[in-house]
Amino acid sequence: MKLLIVYGTTEGQTRKIAEFLKSEAQKTGTEATLCDATTEQADPDHYDAVILASSIHMGRYQASISHYIRNYVDVLNNKPSAFLSISLTAAGNDPDSWMELMDITNKFLSWSGWKPSMVEQVAGALRFVRYDFFKAFIMRQIAKKAGEHVSGKEDKEYTDWTKLSVFITDFLKHAGVTSSRLSDEILG
Repeated sequence: MKLLIVYGTTEGQTRKIAEFLKSEAQKTGTEATLCDATTEQADPDHYDAVILASSIHMGRYQASISHYIRNYVDVLNNKPSAFLSISLTAAGNDPDSWMELMDITNKFLSWSGWKPSMVEQVAGALRFVRYDFFKAFIMRQIAKKAGEHVSGKEDKEYTDWTKLSVFITDFLKHAGVTSSRLSDEILG
């Protein structure tokens, strides 16, 4: 099976997540290809399944992912596909924040016309070493609201890699990779 993983990132955590998914998929014998939506437009028609991953900032997904979906929405709607929404909100437990996140995701998918087979909310990371003063201040305030104490001097990763491993296993099953092959390769 040929899997395409397209991502849009600002500070690099979504790229790291996409690379992890590629590695996990390759353990099953799946041919996986990464595509940075800001630099290339791999045609999903040449693949059996597609995963799109985008970070969300200030209530918006990456413009490069929006453009990608609009260019290929018909192809994406006719094959197994998944959307990974990467955010700090997914690391928290605040019901109001989660409702807002789900609303943003649902509006984005409705606007785009894309109907992915699976949607996964994934916790991202705080990348203080890449933030300017203003953004670092805002991110500390967001973390404080979520009950986290962060110094602002070091990065903090919230991504649940075990959850992502389960996600890719489930997605590959959905896309047609046999469960015995998955069991042998991923689950050991």
